[in-house]
Amino acid sequence: MGPVRPWGYVYVGCAALAALFCVAPVPELPVPWWAVTLLALLYAGCEQVPRCSLVGRHAPDGMGTFFPVLLAAAFLLPPPAAALVPLPGALLARVDGRPAWLRRTWRAAQLALAVWAASRVHWSLGGHDAVVGPRFPYALLPAGAAVVAFCLALTVLDGGILALAEGVPARTAWRGLFLRSLAPVAVHGLAGLMMAVLWRSTYGPLAAMLVLLPMYVSCWVFAQYHRERAAHQATIRALVQAVDIKDGYTRGHSERVGQASMMIARELGMDDERVEVLRFAGILHDVGKLGVPTRLLRKDGPLTPEERRIIELHPEYGHEMVRGIGFLDEARSAILHHHERLDGSGYPYGLTGDRIPECARVVAVADAFDAMTSTRSYRRARPVAAALTELQRCAGSQFDPAMVRAFVRALARWGYPRSSEAEGGEGRHPVVTADEERRGEDREARTRGKVPPPALPVVGRPAGRGPDGGGA
Repeated sequence: MGPVRPWGYVYVGCAALAALFCVAPVPELPVPWWAVTLLALLYAGCEQVPRCSLVGRHAPDGMGTFFPVLLAAAFLLPPPAAALVPLPGALLARVDGRPAWLRRTWRAAQLALAVWAASRVHWSLGGHDAVVGPRFPYALLPAGAAVVAFCLALTVLDGGILALAEGVPARTAWRGLFLRSLAPVAVHGLAGLMMAVLWRSTYGPLAAMLVLLPMYVSCWVFAQYHRERAAHQATIRALVQAVDIKDGYTRGHSERVGQASMMIARELGMDDERVEVLRFAGILHDVGKLGVPTRLLRKDGPLTPEERRIIELHPEYGHEMVRGIGFLDEARSAILHHHERLDGSGYPYGLTGDRIPECARVVAVADAFDAMTSTRSYRRARPVAAALTELQRCAGSQFDPAMVRAFVRALARWGYPRSSEAEGGEGRHPVVTADEERRGEDREARTRGKVPPPALPVVGRPAGRGPDGGGA
């Protein structure tokens, strides 16, 4: 969860009440408390895996959530008892962000409801008898149905928290959640079924626990991948900082363009993987300026035609710089083509319309908006409202109208980041909406006895400067 909205507290409270309702019948059932306790302790231990030195301090969030233990509980225990298993581990697990008590409560309630749903489906289909048997391949059918129920419960609950607590549009909150989680949870489900069968066999619970060893190894491998990816991101951050140092007026520009590109991508309903690619594309779109002479980037006056041609080489420089970073993929085309225009008058190749990659059309809008609303060496920043008007005026000739509309909607919903904080900080950027910007301009005008600055030249190609409001 990100920063929590008021409705998020209500949603988490309802989820917690539903979880309590699911476990309420426990006193009336013949529950094998030793099995519940052992599985709960086992899961709580798995939740501490990210803190283990063998995995490392920078293990990915949620890595300790070992679904095999929870699904084994769903296969072995009655639904109310199975819902108890995740509670200690979830309530004691490490959480990022505040308030910690709310996030722990949410995780505990979510897992309890998902395990309860899986166990209910499994037992309704006679899966308990199949595990005790064991009867294969019949045991796979109720186990598979339980895995699907587990995924559905997580999907419904995750989408709800995204929509109500974080304000994600309802039409996109649930998109792709189920399909992305089904395959990995199915693998965990097979491991959980193996645990349940071994648990009920003559080998006993100790043999069942051995199933977790290969799962632990796979998590360790995943942690190494995460570290490699973190190293790549650190490299990206270093490149961006080098650009910021070279051109002080654009400090923070790359991070803001990355944020704006993410806003557009989410508004268009792109999946999380493409949203991440667009973030990288926005952050690195100007990295090629490292190959441009500093005197040109900081020049106060108009650029000569020769100087403009030199600056217009920066997309190709940037494309070459990131060619060897494998995980960027589609971001490279955005870096190369983010100064193309729909009418074919852009650069470096003069592409038109749909021949311009979609990611480049997204970054072009984000880049132009931040360039217009940021102070540069040769002009003051424009008001947000004026920048939006200019984007809409140039839609169809310079910018993709669909991207402009998506950005306008996203800006109205989320506001715009106006901080150059590093991405690895608190993760919360101060935002300014169009109305707030307008009120700020009016307040400043009243205070100083001046009127707000007049509109600047069009975003297309201001006289003597680079495209998009100054080569940003």
